[in-house]
Amino acid sequence: MVAPTLVIATGNPGKIREIGDLMGELGFTLKTLADFPECPDVSEDGDTFEANAAKKATAVAACTGLPALADDSGLEVDALGGRPGVFSARYAADRTDPARPTDPDNYRKLLEEMAAVPWEQRRARFVCCMVVAFPGGKTALAQGTCEGIINFEPRGEGGFGYDPVFWLPQYQKTMAEVGLVIKNQISHRAQALKQLKATLAQILSQEPTLFQPAKNIGT
Repeated sequence: MVAPTLVIATGNPGKIREIGDLMGELGFTLKTLADFPECPDVSEDGDTFEANAAKKATAVAACTGLPALADDSGLEVDALGGRPGVFSARYAADRTDPARPTDPDNYRKLLEEMAAVPWEQRRARFVCCMVVAFPGGKTALAQGTCEGIINFEPRGEGGFGYDPVFWLPQYQKTMAEVGLVIKNQISHRAQALKQLKATLAQILSQEPTLFQPAKNIGT
């Protein structure tokens, strides 16, 4: 029997590593956008994490003829009214244009905006929405969150994004300091993937043909 195939619709190596680690036990053959250079870039211009994830997953499924998993995730900070939210990956674009902001560009802007905010008012959460889209139009959705506090300064070398400034009170460390094993247990992406794994396992048992190529594709 041919192994079920899933395209991880991202070029972000951090996301690919985390999703691959968490999805491996289901026995999927995992591919990424690097395997399909013909697929167009998808503009993530939705107002919500769900809208962005669904748009990308649907486009990649249509391009590849395979089920595609896309996620949109970001940081919501209470003291900033929920910002940066869906703009998390490009939060500092106003400072770096036309270049894309780096992770340090984004979290340094965040720290500057929160410089006067006291510790007890620095609550924040990572939010992740994941969508798997199938070529025939079927979709599966999962969401996860991880609560924390915005630290006053970056700490740690692990992770990516805002991990160095996201303080986890239960560990007394930032997300960038706890290591991948713990992160894969507690992160917003891990929570969403746990939900999605159960859904995909059910779909795989009931409709296994959904995970086979819908058309001839290159590899």
